[in-house]
Amino acid sequence: MSYQALYRVWRPQRFEDVAGQEAITQTLKNAISQGNTSHAYLFSGPRGTGKTSAAKIFAKAMNCKNSTDGEPCNDCDLCQSITQGRLGDVIEIDAASNNGVEEIRDIRERANYAPTEADYKVYIIDEVHMLSMGAFNALLKTLEEPPMNVVFILATTEPHKIPLTIISRTQRFDFRRISPKDIIRRMTYILKEKQVDYEEDALLAIAKAAEGGMRDALSILDQALSFSDGTIKLEDTLRITGSITQELLIDYITAALNNDTQTGLALLHQMMQEGKDANRLVEDTIIFCRDILIYQKTKDEAVLKMSKVDDAFIALAEKANPEKMYATIRIMNETQQEMKQSTHAEVYLEVATVRLAQPVQASPETHPEKESANHQELNDLKNKMRQMQSLIENLQKGVPSNGSSNGRAAQPKRNTAKKQTAFKVNTRQVYRVLEEATKDDLLKLKDIWPDLIDALSTSQKAIMNTSKPVAASPKGLVVTFDYDILCERASSDTFLLDAVGDYLEKIVGHRAELVTVPSEQWPKVRQSFIDQMKANVPSSSESEESDEPESEEDDTIVSEAFQLFGKEVVKVKD
Repeated sequence: MSYQALYRVWRPQRFEDVAGQEAITQTLKNAISQGNTSHAYLFSGPRGTGKTSAAKIFAKAMNCKNSTDGEPCNDCDLCQSITQGRLGDVIEIDAASNNGVEEIRDIRERANYAPTEADYKVYIIDEVHMLSMGAFNALLKTLEEPPMNVVFILATTEPHKIPLTIISRTQRFDFRRISPKDIIRRMTYILKEKQVDYEEDALLAIAKAAEGGMRDALSILDQALSFSDGTIKLEDTLRITGSITQELLIDYITAALNNDTQTGLALLHQMMQEGKDANRLVEDTIIFCRDILIYQKTKDEAVLKMSKVDDAFIALAEKANPEKMYATIRIMNETQQEMKQSTHAEVYLEVATVRLAQPVQASPETHPEKESANHQELNDLKNKMRQMQSLIENLQKGVPSNGSSNGRAAQPKRNTAKKQTAFKVNTRQVYRVLEEATKDDLLKLKDIWPDLIDALSTSQKAIMNTSKPVAASPKGLVVTFDYDILCERASSDTFLLDAVGDYLEKIVGHRAELVTVPSEQWPKVRQSFIDQMKANVPSSSESEESDEPESEEDDTIVSEAFQLFGKEVVKVKD
């Protein structure tokens, strides 16, 4: 048999093998052992943190006849079939290549058939955020009314791209990045099973380079096994990952602390000639300075991300100036941003090294007289701000700045108020919606209105937060706002109108024209429409019929008013 990568050979087969996700695995085990499983789950988190592995283990545990405390036995034919991918009742789908409406419709049709061998039919949809909007709409109905004995497990690295209507119908589990400690523990277990010698520092370097992903860590370990001569050594892993030894980082930071530009540049050139990755150097320097600052305050080795506490590290932490560490993090962060837009990474690193070797400017604590001057300047600014605020409040109340309240000074205020005319309602559009409006359309719209607002951008939410739908038809909706200015902004914001239309088309199935009305004007507009409807009905003086048809016409008007606005709103007067 051909060689298999470590992350495939050592893929977790039990919940207890999933590293760093104890809270999630314990919850899933309890749900299975207690029979409280849901019909849909969402597993989200960074790559290589165990989402798909946990989904397969969950599928095995649900169907295993010999499961114990929510764990599958992995020995029965059913567990073996799921592990090898041969069981037809556990279907794994890659949404990146099957993201169309037809594929999801096919899933919906097949989901209606009962499982053939297992108790539950399980659909594992990986990278579900890649589905098209039409595919999400096709999946929505199935998640809302799922068939019996069917479970959907959605896995994604970008949950923010999934519609809220999908997320709200699932149980969501957020997988976190795996800590270096857990990654090292898993790699140690694998190397002992393979009877391979290793250096502790080498595994630490691999865990740092993996950035919280177990699959990445095992891939790097695979490379190190191929590169080494039987023992995993630190030197080999550093060459593979492009990382920098802690000794070099200590020398580099020490040169910066000593304002030794020449030594700092020499160390930088040495690391570049050894083939170290420029981005990795920046990241390692930032994290190393962070570890120094944290260790200075806590003296706790457990909270450090990448550093090994030895005599050299302790000596550096004792003499390192915190202000210098803050400056180093800031300069390296700026350098990292600049390097993304340039192909001359080494030049930016050289400039950063020169900047790091410059003396740190003294803080205000060392110059009491300068600090006092700054405080005085700050107090002056606060006093001016208070004066301006008081002036603005007086102008809003119609009081002139000199304190007098004569009619001439107040006249411009009234003129200004007259210029700020109320929002002009487009009654033609409102009437067009009301002519076809129904109470059912309004109830549907009210039901999805909070979700619609949540789906908007931050600036659009600020406009729509006080909005309230008051009438709806298949082709339009009338929305009231507490303030005229929000009405005007909503009616003139084409991006907002498009966003509302897109959401309604996605959820309801059709677009609708949004018409805005201030809350205080809505009763008048509504009554005007009712009066117009009455005016269009022939009166008894114009017809030679008896009074009975007139009563029927009035009943029709009242019925339509009830249908449009509801019995709790309409009041009938003779």
